[in-house]
Amino acid sequence: MVEVDNLVKHYGSIKAVNGISFSVKKGEILGFLGPNGAGKSTTMKMITCFLSPTSGTARVQGFDIIQDPISVRQKVGYLPESAPLYEEMTVASFLKFIASVRGFEGKDAQMKIDKVFETCQLHKVGSQPIHTLSKGYRQRVCFSQALLHDPEVLILDEPTDGLDPNQKQAVRDLISSMKEDKTIIFSTHILEEVDAICTRALVISEGVVKIDGTPNELKRKSTFHNAVTLTLPKGCDESLKTAIGAIVSCSKLEKIKDLEEGKTQWRCFAKPGEELASKVIALLKDRKIETNEFHVEQGRLDEVFQTITKTTK
Repeated sequence: MVEVDNLVKHYGSIKAVNGISFSVKKGEILGFLGPNGAGKSTTMKMITCFLSPTSGTARVQGFDIIQDPISVRQKVGYLPESAPLYEEMTVASFLKFIASVRGFEGKDAQMKIDKVFETCQLHKVGSQPIHTLSKGYRQRVCFSQALLHDPEVLILDEPTDGLDPNQKQAVRDLISSMKEDKTIIFSTHILEEVDAICTRALVISEGVVKIDGTPNELKRKSTFHNAVTLTLPKGCDESLKTAIGAIVSCSKLEKIKDLEEGKTQWRCFAKPGEELASKVIALLKDRKIETNEFHVEQGRLDEVFQTITKTTK
């Protein structure tokens, strides 16, 4: 559905994007991650034909962004960062205008408008001027124009930026509901969004791809992957802690904090690719020690993100 082939964008001596390649299939939700200035928005603008690349190209449903930009624009729904709106228009008149730009007229246009009103829950504000809307509703209006022509490819630049927690969840739910029949690329700084709704995550830094994989694959690169957090009851001697730390699969044992009633909280880090939890459980069972907390971590996306993006600084 989307193929990006060695895209490059230079602004004078500044290399905003420096050879990015990836592809996205139908039904995938790709989280596009990176620190500020990494090249995310610039890449999205090139894919949607808002910017011309210095070199390289991209294809959307087989249409090339350089050779056939009109067809690309017809196939893509694009929500840019800080999306511009005609604030003096009402929501209904704005969407009618967008429908006309997209080539829809009469009953066909109204059907498209009615559908995005329902999808984005805009009925309450349809007659209001856009400048009177809250940030959440303004974002829904921006989203609705990207959806109006029912594109199979959606490219969304930080769609939840500036929204409150309820508004963010509403946008996430909307994105998730469309994954069966669309290809979605969206940039975000919120890693919990990637974990919640993305089928893949791609991290870029300094204009190049640093890692590409599923959220679980990224988590497995975290030092916290398969780490065990447990609470030891009062009276556990040093030999137990030594025994836990000496488990072959354990790379490190660290004390997190002291708790009430003499209890202590500890974390055992697993060696890469090693399973640790069952061995800790077996040791506790052998020592006849009960713990009221035992938690195995999948890994932490924020740690992986920071490690990957810091290596280039």
